[in-house]
Amino acid sequence: MHTLPRVSVPHRNLVIKVEKDLEMEKHGRKPEPNIFASVWRFLRRCLFLVLALGPMPNHIAFIMDGNRRYAKQRNVKEGTGHGVGFTTLTSICQYCYEMGVKYVTVYAFSIDNFKRKPEEVQSLMDLMKEKIDELLEEDSIVQKYGFRINFWGSLDLLSEPVRLAAEKAMTHTADNTGPVLSICVAYTSTNEIMRAIKKSCARKSFRTQGYVNCDGESVCEDINGYVTVADLEENLDTADCPDPDIVIRTSGEARLSNFLLWQTSLSHLQNPNPLWPEFSLRNLVWAILEYQKIYPYLEARRRLAKKEN
Repeated sequence: MHTLPRVSVPHRNLVIKVEKDLEMEKHGRKPEPNIFASVWRFLRRCLFLVLALGPMPNHIAFIMDGNRRYAKQRNVKEGTGHGVGFTTLTSICQYCYEMGVKYVTVYAFSIDNFKRKPEEVQSLMDLMKEKIDELLEEDSIVQKYGFRINFWGSLDLLSEPVRLAAEKAMTHTADNTGPVLSICVAYTSTNEIMRAIKKSCARKSFRTQGYVNCDGESVCEDINGYVTVADLEENLDTADCPDPDIVIRTSGEARLSNFLLWQTSLSHLQNPNPLWPEFSLRNLVWAILEYQKIYPYLEARRRLAKKEN
């Protein structure tokens, strides 16, 4: 029977130190600069270089499920799970940046979440504003890596402080050229599609009314006025973003919960067991390895879809 080699004491100490640093980062505390942290960063870079030998995703979307269960399992306040979940988000964004993943999208708050208790909704709104403000601080990942932030959804449903904070974040990062972090709040996919249809119809109506050119001739830009798939996609929240290559829903749940239904027909769906606050680099790397394994099949489906269109 094969057995794993024993880990020498120095290496074991390194592993313990790295785990300690990661735990500190998880709780929002910066680990002390030391040789162990430097070695961990170096090993991480080596891992990402090896990973990059295979096809890498350009866009990963996350359904951040399990924040409340995380808090309940530890007998702490509900908001604690969401706070730790935000730390997980910043770590995952950093790893995606280091791996060269250009687009990261997260499902933060569904329109259906407004049906929860008013005090819980208000608590989440307060936390959301606090975390949006943190994203604009000097030492945040947004400033460090030049992230551009999008907020997708019916933002008019948000409380005014949160909506203004979201608009400020989008304005302040609009010229950033780094990765793109898109946060879905007050969002459902059916609502997004409905809004896109309304916009498409309004634009078609304007185009088909006709106008008079400089020669006095009546001109109609679009005679039939039908809304096409292309029209609809131009008016989706995701219009400037490629479809996700991978969709990850944490906590082991195998459902999309009305998230990016239009955009994920050719995405690789995964549902790892860890709750969102527990989601780690190991889980992310495993998800990408699974994607690389199924990549030829996904590419064949995409080519077929292009032919059909």
